[in-house]
Amino acid sequence: MALPRAARTQRRTRIQEEKEERILEAALDVFSAHGFRGSTIDQIAEVAGMSKPNLLYYFRTKEAMHRALIERVLDSWLDPLRDFDAEGNPETEIRSYIRRKLEMARDFPRESRLFANEVLQGAPRIEDELKGPLKTLVDEKAEVIRAWARAGKIARCDPYHLIFAIWATTQHYADFDVQVQAVLGPGRAGDGRFEDAARFLEQMFLRGLAIETASEP
Repeated sequence: MALPRAARTQRRTRIQEEKEERILEAALDVFSAHGFRGSTIDQIAEVAGMSKPNLLYYFRTKEAMHRALIERVLDSWLDPLRDFDAEGNPETEIRSYIRRKLEMARDFPRESRLFANEVLQGAPRIEDELKGPLKTLVDEKAEVIRAWARAGKIARCDPYHLIFAIWATTQHYADFDVQVQAVLGPGRAGDGRFEDAARFLEQMFLRGLAIETASEP
């Protein structure tokens, strides 16, 4: 876990915690807009409204800020997958997963772009997490999907590519939202676009897995 410098002291004051959050919010703005390579400590300090020496008291390097953000994003981003219940109804579980991923795309677009930028650069700072905890979790949930298929509850499919497809289609609405809104136009580019997307993706994935949707006769 990448802890800020102040967090390693025995006691953290409320002011220290608030400043750490302020720095991480500013870093999230800068990293999500410019990527890791295009971002500087000076930019982050300016957005945070702090002097560079003050910022460096809390996070000694740009890498430390980026690492703290990435670990936070990965932890929250994987919550919907962790909740994928082997004992649940496949339709309910898949529908819930799609909707939660779209909600995260809607509510946390900066975090999505931060992660996407890191992966596009070859994931040099998170390779261990991708090959470790992330892979372990996906392996576990892939077996859940295989078990549903063996039980005849869904069509047989490659569970990994099913998960990848859900990631790709839902995160598109965060990473390419400007394009989505431009193409949809003024009449359809409001918050309702996420509900429209949810209905379409549910239909596409559930029908593809031979699960009848509630809207079908």
